[in-house]
Amino acid sequence: MDTAADLIANRPVETGPAAELSQAADPKSPVALFGPDEPLATDAGVQISPFQIAYQTAGTLNADRSNAVLICHALTGDQHFAHTHPLTGKPGWWETLVGPGKPIDTDRYFVVCSNVIGSCMGSTGPASINPATGHPYGLDFPLVTIRDMVRAQAMLLDRLGIPDLFLCIGGSMGGMQVLQWAASFPDRVFAAMPIATGARHSAQNIAFHEVGRQAIMADPAWAEGRYLEAGTRPAKGLGVARMGAHITYLSEPALHRKFGRRFQGGSAPTFSFNADFQIESYLRHQGLSFVERFDANAYLYLTRAMDYFDLAADGGGVLANAFRGTKTRFCVMSFTSDWLFPTADSRAIVHALNAASAPVAFVEVESDKGHDAFLLDEPAMFSAARGFIDAAARARGL
Repeated sequence: MDTAADLIANRPVETGPAAELSQAADPKSPVALFGPDEPLATDAGVQISPFQIAYQTAGTLNADRSNAVLICHALTGDQHFAHTHPLTGKPGWWETLVGPGKPIDTDRYFVVCSNVIGSCMGSTGPASINPATGHPYGLDFPLVTIRDMVRAQAMLLDRLGIPDLFLCIGGSMGGMQVLQWAASFPDRVFAAMPIATGARHSAQNIAFHEVGRQAIMADPAWAEGRYLEAGTRPAKGLGVARMGAHITYLSEPALHRKFGRRFQGGSAPTFSFNADFQIESYLRHQGLSFVERFDANAYLYLTRAMDYFDLAADGGGVLANAFRGTKTRFCVMSFTSDWLFPTADSRAIVHALNAASAPVAFVEVESDKGHDAFLLDEPAMFSAARGFIDAAARARGL
Protein backbone atom coordinates (compact mmCIF):
# COMPACT_ATOMS: atom_id res chain seq x y z
CA MET A 1 0.00 0.00 0.00
CA ASP A 2 1.15 3.57 -0.65
CA THR A 3 2.93 5.48 2.08
CA ALA A 4 1.61 8.86 3.25
CA ALA A 5 4.11 10.60 1.00
CA ASP A 6 2.96 8.57 -2.02
CA LEU A 7 -0.69 9.25 -1.26
CA ILE A 8 0.04 12.96 -1.18
CA ALA A 9 2.07 12.89 -4.38
CA ASN A 10 -0.46 10.78 -6.27
CA ARG A 11 -3.43 12.96 -5.41
CA PRO A 12 -4.84 14.62 -8.55
CA VAL A 13 -3.38 18.06 -9.18
CA GLU A 14 -5.34 20.82 -10.86
CA THR A 15 -4.32 21.80 -14.34
CA GLY A 16 -2.82 25.27 -14.51
CA PRO A 17 -1.94 27.14 -11.33
CA ALA A 18 -2.85 25.23 -8.17
CA ALA A 19 -5.75 26.72 -6.24
CA GLU A 20 -3.65 27.72 -3.26
CA LEU A 21 -1.16 29.51 -5.50
CA SER A 22 -3.89 31.41 -7.32
CA GLN A 23 -4.53 33.10 -3.99
CA ALA A 24 -1.03 34.56 -4.12
CA ALA A 25 -1.98 36.73 -7.09
CA ASP A 26 -5.75 37.03 -6.75
CA PRO A 27 -6.79 36.50 -3.13
CA LYS A 28 -10.44 36.38 -2.16
CA SER A 29 -10.02 39.30 0.21
CA PRO A 30 -9.16 43.00 0.07
CA VAL A 31 -5.60 43.85 -0.94
CA ALA A 32 -3.47 46.91 -0.19
CA LEU A 33 -1.01 47.63 -3.00
CA PHE A 34 2.27 49.42 -2.28
CA GLY A 35 4.06 50.79 -5.33
CA PRO A 36 7.73 51.33 -6.16
CA ASP A 37 7.74 54.53 -4.10
CA GLU A 38 6.63 52.63 -0.96
CA PRO A 39 9.15 49.79 -0.52
CA LEU A 40 9.23 47.46 2.45
CA ALA A 41 12.69 47.57 4.02
CA THR A 42 13.66 44.15 5.39
CA ASP A 43 16.14 43.05 8.02
CA ALA A 44 17.98 41.20 5.26
CA GLY A 45 18.92 44.59 3.79
CA VAL A 46 16.71 44.13 0.73
CA GLN A 47 13.75 46.28 -0.23
CA ILE A 48 10.62 44.53 -1.47
CA SER A 49 8.90 46.68 -4.06
CA PRO A 50 6.23 46.71 -5.28
CA PHE A 51 4.36 44.49 -2.85
CA GLN A 52 0.87 43.82 -1.59
CA ILE A 53 -0.81 42.84 1.67
CA ALA A 54 -4.04 40.85 1.70
CA TYR A 55 -6.33 41.34 4.68
CA GLN A 56 -9.78 40.90 6.11
CA THR A 57 -11.79 43.08 8.47
CA ALA A 58 -14.87 42.78 10.65
CA GLY A 59 -16.84 45.36 12.59
CA THR A 60 -16.84 49.14 12.18
CA LEU A 61 -14.11 51.66 12.91
CA ASN A 62 -15.47 54.28 15.29
CA ALA A 63 -15.34 58.03 14.66
CA ASP A 64 -12.12 58.65 16.60
CA ARG A 65 -10.48 55.47 15.24
CA SER A 66 -9.77 54.17 18.72
CA ASN A 67 -11.38 50.71 18.59
CA ALA A 68 -9.08 48.88 16.17
CA VAL A 69 -7.93 45.35 16.96
CA LEU A 70 -5.13 43.66 15.04
CA ILE A 71 -5.17 39.87 14.96
CA CYS A 72 -1.83 38.27 14.08
CA HIS A 73 -2.06 34.79 12.61
CA ALA A 74 0.08 31.73 13.29
CA LEU A 75 2.51 29.95 10.96
CA THR A 76 0.07 28.35 8.52
CA GLY A 77 -2.84 30.67 9.25
CA ASP A 78 -4.08 33.52 7.13
CA GLN A 79 -6.31 36.58 7.08
CA HIS A 80 -9.57 34.60 7.19
CA PHE A 81 -9.99 34.77 10.97
CA ALA A 82 -13.79 34.97 10.91
CA HIS A 83 -14.56 34.40 7.25
CA THR A 84 -15.18 31.27 5.22
CA HIS A 85 -11.88 30.07 3.83
CA PRO A 86 -11.86 30.42 0.02
CA LEU A 87 -10.04 27.10 -0.53
CA THR A 88 -11.28 24.80 2.21
CA GLY A 89 -14.77 26.19 2.74
CA LYS A 90 -14.19 25.97 6.50
CA PRO A 91 -15.21 28.68 8.97
CA GLY A 92 -12.69 31.28 10.09
CA TRP A 93 -9.88 29.90 12.19
CA TRP A 94 -10.66 32.10 15.25
CA GLU A 95 -14.46 32.21 15.18
CA THR A 96 -14.37 30.77 18.69
CA LEU A 97 -12.92 34.05 19.97
CA VAL A 98 -14.02 36.69 17.46
CA GLY A 99 -17.57 37.71 16.55
CA PRO A 100 -20.66 39.46 17.88
CA GLY A 101 -20.84 39.06 21.65
CA LYS A 102 -17.57 37.13 21.82
CA PRO A 103 -14.45 38.29 23.70
CA ILE A 104 -13.31 40.19 20.60
CA ASP A 105 -16.74 41.62 19.96
CA THR A 106 -17.17 42.74 16.36
CA ASP A 107 -20.16 44.82 17.45
CA ARG A 108 -17.73 46.94 19.51
CA TYR A 109 -14.38 46.68 17.74
CA PHE A 110 -12.98 47.04 14.25
CA VAL A 111 -10.91 43.92 13.67
CA VAL A 112 -8.12 43.62 11.08
CA CYS A 113 -6.05 40.58 10.18
CA SER A 114 -3.50 40.52 7.37
CA ASN A 115 -1.78 37.65 5.65
CA VAL A 116 1.87 38.03 6.67
CA ILE A 117 4.51 39.04 4.16
CA GLY A 118 6.21 35.89 2.87
CA SER A 119 3.05 33.79 2.97
CA CYS A 120 0.85 32.61 0.12
CA MET A 121 -2.71 33.84 0.62
CA GLY A 122 -2.38 37.16 -1.14
CA SER A 123 0.48 38.96 0.55
CA THR A 124 3.71 39.09 -1.44
CA GLY A 125 5.87 36.01 -0.93
CA PRO A 126 7.91 33.42 -2.81
CA ALA A 127 4.87 32.31 -4.84
CA SER A 128 4.29 35.88 -6.09
CA ILE A 129 5.50 37.12 -9.44
CA ASN A 130 8.86 38.86 -9.35
CA PRO A 131 8.34 42.02 -11.46
CA ALA A 132 12.00 41.94 -12.48
CA THR A 133 11.69 38.52 -14.16
CA GLY A 134 8.00 37.89 -14.79
CA HIS A 135 8.35 34.55 -12.97
CA PRO A 136 7.54 33.50 -9.39
CA TYR A 137 10.16 34.70 -6.92
CA GLY A 138 10.94 31.24 -5.55
CA LEU A 139 14.12 31.47 -3.51
CA ASP A 140 14.90 34.89 -5.01
CA PHE A 141 12.45 36.31 -2.50
CA PRO A 142 14.42 37.80 0.42
CA LEU A 143 14.29 36.07 3.76
CA VAL A 144 11.88 37.87 6.04
CA THR A 145 11.65 38.22 9.81
CA ILE A 146 8.88 38.71 12.33
CA ARG A 147 9.90 42.37 12.45
CA ASP A 148 9.46 42.62 8.67
CA MET A 149 5.95 41.20 9.04
CA VAL A 150 5.15 43.85 11.63
CA ARG A 151 6.59 46.65 9.47
CA ALA A 152 4.29 45.56 6.65
CA GLN A 153 1.31 45.46 9.01
CA ALA A 154 2.11 48.97 10.20
CA MET A 155 2.13 50.16 6.59
CA LEU A 156 -1.27 48.52 6.09
CA LEU A 157 -2.71 50.23 9.16
CA ASP A 158 -1.37 53.55 7.91
CA ARG A 159 -3.14 52.89 4.63
CA LEU A 160 -6.36 52.11 6.49
CA GLY A 161 -6.08 55.33 8.50
CA ILE A 162 -5.57 53.59 11.84
CA PRO A 163 -3.08 55.58 13.95
CA ASP A 164 -2.88 53.11 16.81
CA LEU A 165 -4.35 49.86 18.09
CA PHE A 166 -6.69 49.29 20.99
CA LEU A 167 -5.55 45.66 21.04
CA CYS A 168 -2.94 43.50 19.32
CA ILE A 169 -3.54 39.77 19.83
CA GLY A 170 -2.25 36.50 18.43
CA GLY A 171 -1.02 33.01 19.26
CA SER A 172 2.18 31.14 18.43
CA MET A 173 3.86 32.97 15.52
CA GLY A 174 1.06 35.48 15.93
CA GLY A 175 2.15 35.97 19.53
CA MET A 176 5.68 36.70 18.31
CA GLN A 177 4.23 39.44 16.13
CA VAL A 178 2.32 40.86 19.11
CA LEU A 179 5.55 41.06 21.12
CA GLN A 180 7.36 42.65 18.17
CA TRP A 181 4.57 45.21 17.79
CA ALA A 182 4.90 46.15 21.46
CA ALA A 183 8.67 46.49 21.08
CA SER A 184 8.77 48.26 17.70
CA PHE A 185 5.69 50.50 18.04
CA PRO A 186 4.93 50.86 21.76
CA ASP A 187 3.06 54.13 21.21
CA ARG A 188 0.71 52.42 18.76
CA VAL A 189 -0.39 49.53 21.00
CA PHE A 190 -2.72 50.21 23.94
CA ALA A 191 -3.13 46.56 24.94
CA ALA A 192 -1.29 43.41 23.88
CA MET A 193 -2.21 39.76 24.32
CA PRO A 194 0.51 37.29 23.27
CA ILE A 195 -0.75 33.72 23.60
CA ALA A 196 1.15 30.40 23.57
CA THR A 197 4.36 31.99 22.38
CA GLY A 198 7.89 32.94 23.35
CA ALA A 199 10.28 35.87 23.05
CA ARG A 200 12.62 33.65 21.06
CA HIS A 201 12.47 30.34 19.25
CA SER A 202 14.03 27.50 21.19
CA ALA A 203 16.73 25.19 19.84
CA GLN A 204 14.22 22.33 19.93
CA ASN A 205 11.71 24.27 17.86
CA ILE A 206 14.38 25.25 15.34
CA ALA A 207 15.26 21.56 15.10
CA PHE A 208 11.67 20.57 14.37
CA HIS A 209 11.45 23.24 11.68
CA GLU A 210 14.68 22.09 10.08
CA VAL A 211 13.35 18.53 9.76
CA GLY A 212 10.31 19.90 7.95
CA ARG A 213 12.37 22.09 5.65
CA GLN A 214 14.68 19.22 4.78
CA ALA A 215 11.67 17.03 3.95
CA ILE A 216 10.51 19.68 1.47
CA MET A 217 13.92 20.29 -0.06
CA ALA A 218 14.60 16.55 -0.37
CA ASP A 219 11.51 16.15 -2.56
CA PRO A 220 12.74 15.91 -6.18
CA ALA A 221 9.70 17.92 -7.25
CA TRP A 222 10.95 20.89 -5.23
CA ALA A 223 13.26 21.68 -8.17
CA GLU A 224 15.54 23.95 -6.11
CA GLY A 225 12.56 26.14 -5.32
CA ARG A 226 11.55 26.57 -8.98
CA TYR A 227 8.72 24.03 -8.95
CA LEU A 228 6.10 26.53 -10.16
CA GLU A 229 8.07 27.18 -13.31
CA ALA A 230 8.76 23.45 -13.68
CA GLY A 231 5.07 22.64 -13.33
CA THR A 232 5.68 20.33 -10.35
CA ARG A 233 4.67 20.36 -6.69
CA PRO A 234 6.80 19.10 -3.78
CA ALA A 235 3.70 17.55 -2.25
CA LYS A 236 5.51 14.60 -0.70
CA GLY A 237 7.93 16.76 1.26
CA LEU A 238 5.39 19.38 2.29
CA GLY A 239 2.92 16.75 3.42
CA VAL A 240 5.51 15.00 5.58
CA ALA A 241 6.65 18.36 6.99
CA ARG A 242 3.07 19.09 7.99
CA MET A 243 2.65 15.68 9.60
CA GLY A 244 5.74 16.19 11.72
CA ALA A 245 4.79 19.72 12.72
CA HIS A 246 1.24 18.75 13.58
CA ILE A 247 2.49 16.34 16.23
CA THR A 248 4.12 19.28 18.02
CA TYR A 249 0.81 21.14 18.13
CA LEU A 250 -0.85 18.37 20.13
CA SER A 251 -0.19 16.70 23.49
CA GLU A 252 0.15 13.10 24.59
CA PRO A 253 -3.06 13.24 26.71
CA ALA A 254 -5.02 14.68 23.77
CA LEU A 255 -3.60 12.10 21.36
CA HIS A 256 -4.39 9.29 23.77
CA ARG A 257 -7.93 10.52 24.36
CA LYS A 258 -8.69 10.94 20.65
CA PHE A 259 -6.82 7.96 19.22
CA GLY A 260 -5.00 5.86 21.79
CA ARG A 261 -3.67 2.73 20.13
CA ARG A 262 -6.95 2.05 18.35
CA PHE A 263 -6.77 0.37 14.98
CA GLN A 264 -8.22 1.97 11.89
CA GLY A 265 -11.12 -0.10 10.52
CA GLY A 266 -10.35 -3.24 12.46
CA SER A 267 -9.23 -4.80 15.69
CA ALA A 268 -5.94 -6.34 14.64
CA PRO A 269 -2.77 -5.31 12.79
CA THR A 270 -2.49 -5.97 9.07
CA PHE A 271 1.23 -6.75 9.37
CA SER A 272 1.94 -4.17 6.68
CA PHE A 273 2.75 -0.48 6.40
CA ASN A 274 -0.91 0.43 5.96
CA ALA A 275 -2.31 3.14 8.21
CA ASP A 276 -3.12 0.54 10.84
CA PHE A 277 -3.58 3.00 13.68
CA GLN A 278 -6.12 5.81 13.80
CA ILE A 279 -3.40 8.32 14.61
CA GLU A 280 -1.56 7.35 11.41
CA SER A 281 -4.70 7.90 9.35
CA TYR A 282 -5.25 11.26 11.04
CA LEU A 283 -1.74 12.48 10.30
CA ARG A 284 -1.97 11.36 6.68
CA HIS A 285 -5.19 13.34 6.36
CA GLN A 286 -3.47 16.41 7.83
CA GLY A 287 -0.70 16.12 5.27
CA LEU A 288 -3.10 15.62 2.37
CA SER A 289 -5.30 18.59 3.23
CA PHE A 290 -2.39 20.92 3.92
CA VAL A 291 -0.70 20.59 0.55
CA GLU A 292 -3.91 21.72 -1.14
CA ARG A 293 -3.88 25.12 0.55
CA PHE A 294 -0.26 26.07 1.24
CA ASP A 295 2.86 26.85 -0.75
CA ALA A 296 5.99 24.84 0.07
CA ASN A 297 8.40 27.74 -0.29
CA ALA A 298 6.21 29.90 1.95
CA TYR A 299 6.51 27.17 4.58
CA LEU A 300 10.31 27.41 4.33
CA TYR A 301 10.26 31.18 4.67
CA LEU A 302 7.84 31.44 7.57
CA THR A 303 9.50 28.72 9.63
CA ARG A 304 12.82 30.50 9.10
CA ALA A 305 11.28 33.78 10.25
CA MET A 306 10.20 32.12 13.48
CA ASP A 307 13.66 30.60 13.94
CA TYR A 308 15.32 34.02 13.64
CA PHE A 309 13.03 35.59 16.23
CA ASP A 310 14.88 36.65 19.38
CA LEU A 311 13.46 39.79 20.90
CA ALA A 312 16.20 40.06 23.53
CA ALA A 313 18.96 40.16 20.90
CA ASP A 314 18.07 43.75 20.00
CA GLY A 315 18.50 44.83 23.62
CA GLY A 316 21.94 43.48 24.32
CA GLY A 317 20.56 40.09 25.31
CA VAL A 318 18.28 41.56 28.00
CA LEU A 319 14.63 40.96 27.17
CA ALA A 320 13.40 43.71 29.50
CA ASN A 321 15.17 46.27 27.32
CA ALA A 322 12.69 45.53 24.54
CA PHE A 323 9.91 46.94 26.72
CA ARG A 324 11.61 49.83 28.54
CA GLY A 325 9.24 52.76 29.01
CA THR A 326 6.27 51.03 27.44
CA LYS A 327 2.79 52.07 28.50
CA THR A 328 1.17 49.10 26.78
CA ARG A 329 -0.83 46.85 29.10
CA PHE A 330 -0.19 43.14 28.61
CA CYS A 331 -1.94 39.86 29.21
CA VAL A 332 0.36 36.87 28.62
CA MET A 333 -1.32 33.47 28.31
CA SER A 334 0.02 29.91 28.23
CA PHE A 335 -1.40 26.38 28.40
CA THR A 336 -0.27 23.67 30.80
CA SER A 337 0.12 20.96 28.13
CA ASP A 338 1.84 23.12 25.50
CA TRP A 339 5.32 21.67 25.08
CA LEU A 340 6.08 23.64 21.91
CA PHE A 341 5.88 26.96 23.78
CA PRO A 342 5.75 25.85 27.43
CA THR A 343 4.65 28.04 30.29
CA ALA A 344 8.29 28.77 31.13
CA ASP A 345 8.52 30.78 27.90
CA SER A 346 5.54 32.90 28.93
CA ARG A 347 6.94 33.39 32.43
CA ALA A 348 10.18 34.70 30.91
CA ILE A 349 8.13 37.33 29.05
CA VAL A 350 6.26 38.25 32.24
CA HIS A 351 9.50 38.58 34.22
CA ALA A 352 10.92 40.87 31.54
CA LEU A 353 7.78 43.01 31.54
CA ASN A 354 7.92 43.22 35.33
CA ALA A 355 11.56 44.30 35.12
CA ALA A 356 10.52 47.00 32.64
CA SER A 357 7.74 48.14 35.03
CA ALA A 358 5.12 47.34 32.41
CA PRO A 359 1.54 46.55 33.47
CA VAL A 360 1.10 42.81 32.92
CA ALA A 361 -1.29 40.02 33.83
CA PHE A 362 -0.41 36.36 33.41
CA VAL A 363 -2.81 33.47 32.85
CA GLU A 364 -1.87 29.81 32.68
CA VAL A 365 -4.85 27.86 31.34
CA GLU A 366 -5.28 24.28 32.50
CA SER A 367 -5.74 22.28 29.30
CA ASP A 368 -4.69 18.91 27.90
CA LYS A 369 -5.05 20.05 24.27
CA GLY A 370 -1.46 21.10 23.71
CA HIS A 371 -0.24 24.08 21.71
CA ASP A 372 -3.36 24.20 19.52
CA ALA A 373 -5.50 24.96 22.57
CA PHE A 374 -5.54 28.65 21.66
CA LEU A 375 -7.51 27.78 18.51
CA LEU A 376 -10.01 25.53 20.26
CA ASP A 377 -13.00 25.79 22.57
CA GLU A 378 -11.32 26.65 25.88
CA PRO A 379 -13.77 28.40 28.24
CA ALA A 380 -11.00 29.46 30.64
CA MET A 381 -9.15 31.15 27.79
CA PHE A 382 -12.31 32.92 26.65
CA SER A 383 -13.08 34.08 30.18
CA ALA A 384 -9.57 35.46 30.75
CA ALA A 385 -9.51 37.14 27.34
CA ARG A 386 -12.91 38.74 27.91
CA GLY A 387 -11.89 40.04 31.33
CA PHE A 388 -8.65 41.57 30.05
CA ILE A 389 -10.19 43.06 26.91
CA ASP A 390 -13.20 44.50 28.75
CA ALA A 391 -10.95 46.09 31.38
CA ALA A 392 -8.72 47.55 28.68
CA ALA A 393 -11.79 48.88 26.86
CA ARG A 394 -12.96 50.69 29.99
CA ALA A 395 -9.50 52.22 30.42
CA ARG A 396 -9.56 53.25 26.75
CA GLY A 397 -13.02 54.78 27.12
CA LEU A 398 -14.66 52.38 24.67
